[in-house]
Amino acid sequence: MSAPEAASINESTLSAALTSRLGATHVQVTDMSGGCGQSFTSLIVSPQFQGLNSLKRHRAVNAALKAEIAVIHAWSAKCLTPEEWEKQGGGGAPPKEGTVDGKVEGTTQ
Repeated sequence: MSAPEAASINESTLSAALTSRLGATHVQVTDMSGGCGQSFTSLIVSPQFQGLNSLKRHRAVNAALKAEIAVIHAWSAKCLTPEEWEKQGGGGAPPKEGTVDGKVEGTTQ
């Protein structure tokens, strides 16, 4: 696979790559850079994460998106199995810009 250009990387291309490369059953990718495509956060639900600790899950994601991650500035991922996703309610909106887990950055509320 040839290296993608930063301009060709967006929420849709990352979601499609994660779905196909990790067999993800649910993917939410959010551009946290205000539209310039340089900072993304994601929620990835995949049965391939079963039996893997957090570090191994993140390594699997980073390996799957190696070319894409090489050309963007920042990437973060929350990785869950389908069972973990169900226990958490299996829904919710992706994080909004300037927030961490739905909380304003730099606050505890």
